[in-house]
Amino acid sequence: MKGLYSALLVPYDENGQIKEQGLREIVNQNIEKQQVDGLYVNGSSGENFMLSTEQKKTIFRIVQEENNGRVKLIAQVGSVNLDEAVELGNYATELGYDSLSAVTPFYYQFSFPEIKSYYETIIEETNNNMIIYAIPALTGVTIDMSQFDELFQNEKIIGVKYTDGNFFTLERLRKRFPDKLIFSGFDEMLIYGLISGVDGAIGSTFNVNGKRAKEIMSLVEQGKVTEAYEVQHTTNDLIEQILNLGLYQTLKEILNQKGIDAGTCKKPMSGFDPDKIGEVKKLVEDFNL
Repeated sequence: MKGLYSALLVPYDENGQIKEQGLREIVNQNIEKQQVDGLYVNGSSGENFMLSTEQKKTIFRIVQEENNGRVKLIAQVGSVNLDEAVELGNYATELGYDSLSAVTPFYYQFSFPEIKSYYETIIEETNNNMIIYAIPALTGVTIDMSQFDELFQNEKIIGVKYTDGNFFTLERLRKRFPDKLIFSGFDEMLIYGLISGVDGAIGSTFNVNGKRAKEIMSLVEQGKVTEAYEVQHTTNDLIEQILNLGLYQTLKEILNQKGIDAGTCKKPMSGFDPDKIGEVKKLVEDFNL
C-alpha cells in the first residue's frame, strides 16, 4: 500500500451530475501519465461532502471498473452519518477496494470515545482495513498521541492520512508506529514528510503533477535531498499559482486544457473564471504539464 496516491478529482456538469467518461479519462490520466501507485477515491478533492450516497457509490464503481486492478484503491467512506459510512464501506469492500479510509467525524464536537467507536463500527461491519483521515484544519478534530495509541491497537487500522503541519507529531508517529502506514497529506510539504519517514503521500495536485512528486520521492530515497528540494521548489511554484487561481477549479481547468473532460466543480463551489484561462494555459506550458 506504500507510494503516491492521487486524491482523485471528479468531473461534474453544470447540474452537478457526474461526467462518467470524464471520470474514466481522469483515472487513466493518473495511472498512465502521472504514474501514481494508487487512487484515493471520494475524498475532499472529489468534492465528496456535497454528494448523495448514490453518487458516491457511482464514483466508487466507475473508478474500480476503469482501474481494472492496475493500481491500489483506497475508498474514503467517512461521513457524519455513520449508517452511510457503513453502507459505503460495505459497497467499496464488495468492489474489491484495497482499504477503506474515513475522515474523523466532524461538525459536532464528538468525544474521543465516540470517534473511536465510529472507526470500530465501520471496521466491524465491513471487515476491511481502515486508514484514518486526519485533517484538523477542516474538521476541527485533533488526535493526540495517546489517542493514536488506542486507535492503532486495532490491527485493522493500518495507517493514517496525515494532513497536518505539526511535524513533531508526525515524527513521533513514525517512531512509535514503525509498522503502520503514514501518508503525507500536504503536497507542498512532501519533502518534509519524506524526510520524516512517511510511507507515501495522498494529494490533489498529483492529478496533474504526479510525475514530479514521484521524482521527489525517488531523490529522497536515494539520499539526494538537495536535488529533491529543487524539485519541491518547482512544485511549490506551481502549487502557489494554482492556489491563487482556485485549487479544484484550476486543477480541473488544467486537465480540460489537456483534452481531458474534467468538467466543473459542484455547486455551491464556483466554476473556473474564464477570464483566467490564459493563466492556466501558461501554467501548462511553463511547468510542462
